[in-house]
Amino acid sequence: MAELMHCEIRVQGHLSSQWADWFGGLEIENQPNGEALLSGPLPDQSALYGILNRIRDLGLTLVSVNCVEPDSSDTLARLPDER
Repeated sequence: MAELMHCEIRVQGHLSSQWADWFGGLEIENQPNGEALLSGPLPDQSALYGILNRIRDLGLTLVSVNCVEPDSSDTLARLPDER
């Protein structure tokens, strides 16, 4: 079974928490700087592109996207030291 990746997507403007279901259940946090942070687990890149398409369809301005796979830091820590 594939592991979920954790994504944080920032858009300009504030969003009501009522949009959470439409955005795949991502948590919506309105930031003091006027941005909304959508965050949470997504199953794959296809789901991410679906969320990005919805952001585009609403005419929202995308500020940033940051996704990390679980344990990616552990993977880097286990790489051999090449000296």
